[in-house]
Amino acid sequence: MAKMIRKNYLMAPGPTPVPTDILLEGAKDTIHHRTPQYLEIQKKAIDGCQYLFQTKQPVYILSSSGSGAMEAAVANLINPGDKAISVNSGKFGERWGDLCRAFEADLDEIKLEWGSMVKPEQIKEALEKNPDTKAVFTTLSETSTGTVHPIKEIAEIVKDYDAILVVDAISGLLAQPLKMDEWGIDVVVTGVQKGFMMPPGIGLISASEKAMKVINENKNNKYYFDLKAYAKKYPDSPWTPPINLVYQLAKSVELLQEETIEGLWERHELMAKATRKAMEAMGLELFAENPGNVLTSIKVPEVVDGKKIVSFLRDNWGVTFAGGQEHLKGKIIRIAHLGYMSQFDVIIGISALEMGLKKFGYDLELGSGVKAAEEVFIKAGV
Repeated sequence: MAKMIRKNYLMAPGPTPVPTDILLEGAKDTIHHRTPQYLEIQKKAIDGCQYLFQTKQPVYILSSSGSGAMEAAVANLINPGDKAISVNSGKFGERWGDLCRAFEADLDEIKLEWGSMVKPEQIKEALEKNPDTKAVFTTLSETSTGTVHPIKEIAEIVKDYDAILVVDAISGLLAQPLKMDEWGIDVVVTGVQKGFMMPPGIGLISASEKAMKVINENKNNKYYFDLKAYAKKYPDSPWTPPINLVYQLAKSVELLQEETIEGLWERHELMAKATRKAMEAMGLELFAENPGNVLTSIKVPEVVDGKKIVSFLRDNWGVTFAGGQEHLKGKIIRIAHLGYMSQFDVIIGISALEMGLKKFGYDLELGSGVKAAEEVFIKAGV
C-alpha cells in the first residue's frame, strides 16, 4: 500500500490555522516594551481591535487566553454578594457560572439543554425577578455546540436596566456579526486564537462607559487583571505585554481590516452555508438549534464510533475536527470554518469526513457532500 505524504489540516474551533505572514511576525527581534517603538506597534494593534470590536472604547490587551479575559470581566464587575445572571447552554456558558461562583456572586443561572438558544424573554424574566442585577453574562457563539445566541435582541432588553451586559465573543467575534457600540453591549471579551488567526496567548477586553463606572466602583480583590490599572496606562500596558504576540496581533488586524468586517462576516457565513448543505447531502443531522458561522456540529450516526473517528482522522489523515465535550463526547463532531480558511479548506474537510464515515461503516455516496458544497461556492461566484 502506498504511503501518502501527511499534511495537517486544523479544522477545530480554536486554535485555528495561522497565516505564514503572522507566524513570521513572531520571529522578529524582541524589543523593550517601555519604548516609543514598541508602543507604536501596540497602538496599531489596539486601533485595529477597536475596528473589529466595532467600538470607540479602549481595547485592553491581556497576557492570557480568552478565559483570562472572562475572569477579568467577572473580577472587575462583581463584588461578593452582587446579583448576576448567566446563560449556561454549553461548556463555555457553564464557565461564566463557574467564574461568578468563584467571585461569590449571588447567581441566577439560566440553564438550558446543550445546543439550545436562549430566548430574549428569558433574560427579561430573569431581570424582572432580579432588578438589582449587576451584570448579565452571555455568549455570542457557544463553541461546545455551535449555537449562536441573539445578542442584539438581548442588548435591547438589558439596556433598560442598570445591569451590565457582558458577551463572551471568544469564538464568535469576526465570524459572527457583533457591533459593540451600536448594539449597546457593555463588555466584550475574546481571544486571538480563533478568528484573529493567531497562536494562543492574548485575551482582549473592552468596556463601555457604563461598564467602566461599575469597574471603577468595584471593591473586589484583584491585581494582575485589575482593569483600572489597564485604563490608567492605556494605550500602554501596566505589566510586561506579550511583545512578539503583539507584533503578530498588529499584523493580524492589518490583514483583517483589509478584508473589512462585513467581508469577514460574509466569508464565514458562506463557508458555514456550504458545510451545512454538505452535511444535509450526506444525510447527517445538525446538532445546534441556531447554528452560526463559527462551526457546524453534527450528530454522529449510530453505526459510527464518534470518539474513534475523530481520533482516526487526526492521527492518521492529519485532519483535526473537534469532538463533543462532557456528556456529548462521542456523540457530536464539530467542524470549524473559522479564521484562516477558504472554500478549499472546507472542501478538504468535507472530503475527509466522507471518507472517514465510509471507513467506519456509515453508508453514503462518496462525493455527495463535496458536490453540495461546491455548488454553494460556485453559485456565490467565489
